[in-house]
Amino acid sequence: MRRVAAGLLIGLIAAAVAGTAGAQTQQGMARHGMALYGEPKYGPDFRHFDYVNPDAPKGGKVTLQAIGSFDTLNPFTLRGVPAAGAALIYDTLMTGSADEPFTEYGLLAESVEMPEDRSSITFNLRSGARWHDGKPVTAEDVVFSFTILTESHPFYRSYYGAVDKVEAEGERRVRFTFKPGDNRELPMIVGQLPVLPKHYWEGKDFQSTTLEPPLGSGPYRIASFDPGRGITYERVADYWGRDLPVNVGRNNFGSMAYEYYRDASVALQAFRGGLYDFRQENVAKTWATGYDFDAVRDGRVVKEEIANEVPAGMQGFVFNTRRPVFANPKVRQAIAYAFDFEWTNQTLFYGAYKRTESYFENSPLQSRDLPQGRELAILEPLRGKVPAEVFEKTYHPPSTEGQNGLRRNLLEAKRLLDEAGTDVRNGVRVDVATGKPLDFEILLDSPTFERVTLPFIENLKRLGIRASIRTVDTTQYENRTRDFDFDMVVHVWPQSLSPGNEQTGYWGSAFADRPGSQNMAGVRSEAVDHLIGEIVRANSQEDLKAAVSALDRVLLWNHYVVPHWYSGVYRVAYWSRLKRPDTVPPYSISFDAWWLSDASSAGPGKAP
Repeated sequence: MRRVAAGLLIGLIAAAVAGTAGAQTQQGMARHGMALYGEPKYGPDFRHFDYVNPDAPKGGKVTLQAIGSFDTLNPFTLRGVPAAGAALIYDTLMTGSADEPFTEYGLLAESVEMPEDRSSITFNLRSGARWHDGKPVTAEDVVFSFTILTESHPFYRSYYGAVDKVEAEGERRVRFTFKPGDNRELPMIVGQLPVLPKHYWEGKDFQSTTLEPPLGSGPYRIASFDPGRGITYERVADYWGRDLPVNVGRNNFGSMAYEYYRDASVALQAFRGGLYDFRQENVAKTWATGYDFDAVRDGRVVKEEIANEVPAGMQGFVFNTRRPVFANPKVRQAIAYAFDFEWTNQTLFYGAYKRTESYFENSPLQSRDLPQGRELAILEPLRGKVPAEVFEKTYHPPSTEGQNGLRRNLLEAKRLLDEAGTDVRNGVRVDVATGKPLDFEILLDSPTFERVTLPFIENLKRLGIRASIRTVDTTQYENRTRDFDFDMVVHVWPQSLSPGNEQTGYWGSAFADRPGSQNMAGVRSEAVDHLIGEIVRANSQEDLKAAVSALDRVLLWNHYVVPHWYSGVYRVAYWSRLKRPDTVPPYSISFDAWWLSDASSAGPGKAP
């Protein structure tokens, strides 16, 4: 339920290069795409992706919603809160398809080349690629983009950390040379690089917030904005890449506007009033009770659930282990017993969710049963460095199913807390050694989560643990979480079907104290670092599955989070003037392939 900042390329796909034959060079065969296994689904002569409508009408204005505020139009720096959709104006070297994993096709790059030893990758840029000011996109722009992103942001510094150097080998040819190692995902990681215009940014402070619309090369440009309240993007009529096969049937809206609302309840009322077109609902109670209005009943608003095969990742209450109160894993484990998911799901969510049991939930990569075979071989050298339960038990979060379920859990929590060296004095649980009370604050950025958190706090109170809620605005939340200034937060780590280098930024020891990193829990573990290395070095699907499952077990049994829930569907509601293709790809809602039936219309649906 947390928002991920625009432009951050988190948790995508591992890579090796594959494809159909092309021109042979010293760097390897020139190919139109990259795939981890076998050939890309779409050959070099494909005309469009299968899940788009190539005849979709162009034009019209679609209006979307965003929560909170924004104070910068640059989505690639640590400072400020970027505007919704801020990455729409940029193109990347390659782009993925939404109906196959582990694959990318050329966007700014016409073709790619890689030698057999995978020591480098070379991109050949399209001759027609242009910035919105008409100047060509060059190899120097790619070099500049890589340099400024890695120098300005810890995420990019980590994500591209295995790149040794980047060189322009001509106006439209750029080569990335890799450091020694077995990081097989590097080709696609580099393919995801957003390319920025060197001639625009030179002389400007890239790391400062800005309300000057930046120059891009993508299908949209910023047309207008009201700081903190709304922003509108217009489709670039002469967009250089509009006829590329990867873009046919996409980017159909003439303009895209984001209207900001202070909270989700106000945003829902605005949708009901026809003030914006599309809503993806993340609150089960709202989905069950908030869409009973005339426009839904008479068909002017479509309400539907669309199944997906997207890995759910992990959402949960995150312990900041940098804080002494959460230093002991038994304390963290005990606190998890106070969260009553079953009651929460039935009472608040109308039974809409399943319990998350893995950091790689809803994917074949999650750990199951006990480790064996290749996975056990990976874990064996770590005995004594990871919890013994990794080898002895299959992790399941505490459940309150059955008679007296919550009472049973709280008794187990008490036992763990006693073993952890705490005791209840005058109704307050304290650390016996220091006398300090076991209390903490749960930081939230939306009142919506208070109804989930308050019952959790009441259960903790029965254990003598004093927890409190602090709900702050988006800017304050971003600043505090960026600096790890919290005890507990709700956070989401998204995952893909091929985890890789991004896991370092999630769990790596080097990022535990690096402001702005995604290592929210403050994980510092040699065993975890080793397992991340195994994932990065995996050279087959079997090795990847074993390494990811091993990491999953170690993270789970260290109790860094209180796991939440997941759903295997998209819950969407939209005004009927908005249309989508008949085929929905398994790995994305692909909203960029939707269109308006009345493409000449200037605004969203009318009020019911």
